[in-house]
Amino acid sequence: MVARAVCRGSLVTRRALLLASAAFLASSSLSAASGGRGRRALGLPGLRAPIEIVEDGFGIPHIRAGSVHDAYFGQGYVVARDRLFQLDLDLRRDLGRMAEAFGPSFLRSDRAARLFHYRGDLEAELAAIPATVREGVEGYVAGINARIAELEADPAQLPPEYAILGIAPLRWSLLDCVRRRGSGGDDADEEVRRAMLAARGQLEFENYREPLRPAWRFTVPDGLDASAVSREDLGVLRDVNRGGSYEQPELAHADWEALRIDLAANGSNAWTVAGSRTATGRPILANDPHLSIGGFPPRHMAHLTAPGLDVIGAGYPGLPGIMQGHTDRFAFGRTNFHIDQTDLFVLRTSEEDPELYWHEGGWKRFEIHEEEIAVRGGEGDRVVLRYAGGRPVIARDPARQRAVVLAIVTMLPGANMRFAIVAINLAQDWDSLREAFRLHVSPTNLHYADVDGNTGWHAIGYAPRRPRHDGLFPAPGDGSYDWQGVMPLADMPSIFNPAQGWIASANDMNLPADYPYGERILSFTWADPYRHDRIKQVLGARDNHSIADSAALLHDVYSLPALALKRLLPTAPSPEAEPAAALLREWDGAMGAESAAALLYQMVVAALAQGVHAALIPPEARDLVTRVNFSVMLEALAQPDPRLGEDPAAARDALIDQALAEGWTRAVELAGPDPAGWRWGDQHGVTIRHPLSALPEIAAAFPPIEGGRQGGDGYTVMARGLRGSSLDVRHGASFLFVADVGEWDRTRFLLLPGQSADPSSPHHRDFYEPWLAGRMHELPFSRAAVDAAAVRSFEIRPAQQ
Repeated sequence: MVARAVCRGSLVTRRALLLASAAFLASSSLSAASGGRGRRALGLPGLRAPIEIVEDGFGIPHIRAGSVHDAYFGQGYVVARDRLFQLDLDLRRDLGRMAEAFGPSFLRSDRAARLFHYRGDLEAELAAIPATVREGVEGYVAGINARIAELEADPAQLPPEYAILGIAPLRWSLLDCVRRRGSGGDDADEEVRRAMLAARGQLEFENYREPLRPAWRFTVPDGLDASAVSREDLGVLRDVNRGGSYEQPELAHADWEALRIDLAANGSNAWTVAGSRTATGRPILANDPHLSIGGFPPRHMAHLTAPGLDVIGAGYPGLPGIMQGHTDRFAFGRTNFHIDQTDLFVLRTSEEDPELYWHEGGWKRFEIHEEEIAVRGGEGDRVVLRYAGGRPVIARDPARQRAVVLAIVTMLPGANMRFAIVAINLAQDWDSLREAFRLHVSPTNLHYADVDGNTGWHAIGYAPRRPRHDGLFPAPGDGSYDWQGVMPLADMPSIFNPAQGWIASANDMNLPADYPYGERILSFTWADPYRHDRIKQVLGARDNHSIADSAALLHDVYSLPALALKRLLPTAPSPEAEPAAALLREWDGAMGAESAAALLYQMVVAALAQGVHAALIPPEARDLVTRVNFSVMLEALAQPDPRLGEDPAAARDALIDQALAEGWTRAVELAGPDPAGWRWGDQHGVTIRHPLSALPEIAAAFPPIEGGRQGGDGYTVMARGLRGSSLDVRHGASFLFVADVGEWDRTRFLLLPGQSADPSSPHHRDFYEPWLAGRMHELPFSRAAVDAAAVRSFEIRPAQQ
C-alpha cells in the first residue's frame, strides 16, 4: 500500500503546486512584473558575477553560477530568505549573544557557549583549509549577509519575529565559522554516572542502562578517586542548552530544545544497493536523517551548479553545503556513527594559587579569556573563561583543590566542521571524497554510490587516540592520560564494493568483523539494532530491488521488538491480561496508524519497562540507573535474568501478565472501552509549532501545522519517535530521498513540512500531507528537467559600487 502511494499521484500534486506557486510568486518581491517566470536582476553585495536562480514548484532553488563562491552565495541567500530567524537564533546561541537580545536569564547559557569558542589562531585555521572550500563558505556567508542587507534597507520585509521580539538579525562572519565549534558534553554525564556507580559498588547495573557494545570490562583509571566524582563535575555543561525568559514569562516555557538541532543526525537510516541487485542494473542509495520534529525544520533544499560543482539535496540551515543528496557523479547519504569524542579530566589545583594546575610534573597556569556579555535591559556581565591546554574548564572547586576540564575534539586545531560539507560537495569520486573526509569532525556513516557502479561506506569523524584508558570514566588530568591526537582516516573502518551487494547503517554497532577494536577504540554505546535488522531482512530477500522498494522500505512500520514481545506472551494469562494477550496474538507487528494493537503495544511496553526496572535495579541505584535499555529488557525477559527472582521464568511471566493488564487499562483510559475504535495514529500525531509559540504574538503569527496522524515508533525503519510522556511524533525522518544513480531525474524525495518558514508562502507546508502519506516526488536535476519544472527564475548581479 505504501509502495503504491510513493509512486503515484506526483503529477497531479506537482500541477497544483505549480499553480499555487505561480499565484504567490506573481506578487512576491522577487517576481518580475510580467510574472513568476520573469528575469528580474537584483544587485547584491558580496557577489562576484551574475547568477541565475530557477525555482521549481516545490520552492527548491536551482542555482546556476560561474564560480564555486557564487554558487554558495546563492545558497546562503535563499536559505536566509526562507529561514532567517532560524539561522539567527542558532548564530546567537553559538556566539553566546542570547542575553543581548532576550535579557539576563540567558547569561548562564551565553557563558557556556563562549567557553566553547576556539581560542587558537583563527587566521591560521582559515589558511589551512583548501582554497576552493574556503571560497565556498565565504560565498555562503556573503549570501546570508546580502539578504540581511536587503532587509535592513526595507525592515518591513523582516520575518515577523523581529518586530514581535524587538531585535534585529546579526551579520555573519567567516571567522565566526572557525570560532563556532559547538558545545556539549557528548557522554560526559555517562562518565560521571559510571564513576558514581563504581564508588557505590554498583557498577554492574550500568550494563542494564547502557550496555557496552562490543562486550568490555569496566576499568576505573588508576589515580581516579571515584568517590570524589559527582554531578557537580559537569559544571557549565548543565547550562549549555538552558533556556530563559525575556519580559514575557511565557518564554520561560518555550521549546528551547527545538531551537538547536544537532549538525549530525540523532538517528537515521541509509543503504546502498549495488547494480547487481537492482532491477535496472544501476545502484540505488536511500537516506532519511532522523532529527527533531515539531519545531524548526532541520533541512532546507537547494541545487548548486558551477564549474566543477553540480550537487542537489538537503542541508542544515546555517551549515554551508548539501549534507545528503547527489552530485552529477555520485550519491551520498549519512547516518550518525558513534565515536566517543569527549573525556572529562580531573585536575589538581594549587592550594596557594588556584589558577595553577598540576600537569606533566609541574604547575601550569590556566589560560584566561575575559569577555563582556551585553545584556538587554541590564548591565553587561564580565565573564572569565579558563582553559587548560586549550581544553575548557567546566567546573572549579578551589577549596578542594579541584578542577574539571572537558577534552572535546571540536576544540582541536583543524576541527572545522563548517567547511567539511562543501569539501564533500566538491569531490568527484571515492578517492577525492576520502580526502574531503579529513575536514569532517562529526561522527558519521557516509554512504556512497557512483555512476560507474561503485558503492561504498566509510566511518568518518575525529576519533581521539587514548594511550592509557578507554574513555568510559573521567581520568586524572596530570597528563598521563592525555590524548595523542586523533586517529588517521586510514584507521577508520570502510567498505568498498562489498560482495553481498548492499550496505546499510542505522546507528547500530556496524563495525566490520575484522576491525581491530581493542587497538582502535571508537565507542561502546550504539543504538539498538532493530532498524538495521529490519533493513537487512528486506534488502537480503531479493535481487531486483527498485526505487519503489526503497521508498517503501523508508516507510516500513514492522516492529521487530514487537514481534519479540509477542513470542513472550503467556500461554495462560490471567483474566485481567487475557484481552490484551488475545489482541496482540493476532497482530502482525506492523505499527500502522490504523492499528489498535499498535496502540495497545505502546501501553504494554511502557508498563513493562516500569516493572522490569523495579525488578532488576535495586532502590539504592535507581537515582543513577533511571531506566533499563530496551533491547536489554527484552533479552532479560527472553532469557530470564536471575535477578528477576528465585524462579526467573515465573517472575518474567508475572511481569508480562501485569504489564498486559496495566496496558489494557491505560489504552481504555486513553482511547475508550471498545478496542474496535482504537487507532495508534489518533494518539501519534504530528504537530509543528514555532519554538517560541508560548508567546501569544508568535503563536498568532505562526499558526501550528497540525492534524496529521502517523504510524511507526522509534524502533521501526519509518522512525517516528516519542519523547517524554507525549505520544506525539517528536523525532524522525523529516527529509527522505532515494537516488537512482545515473538516472538522476528519477530520484525521489520528501521534505517536512516545506522550504519556507513564512506561513503565507505556498512552500510553508506543501509537503505536510505528502509526507504523512509517504508520497515521494521526483527531484528534477538535469537542466532540461529543471527548466520544465520551473515556476520562476531571477538573476542576481553584483551590487554597483
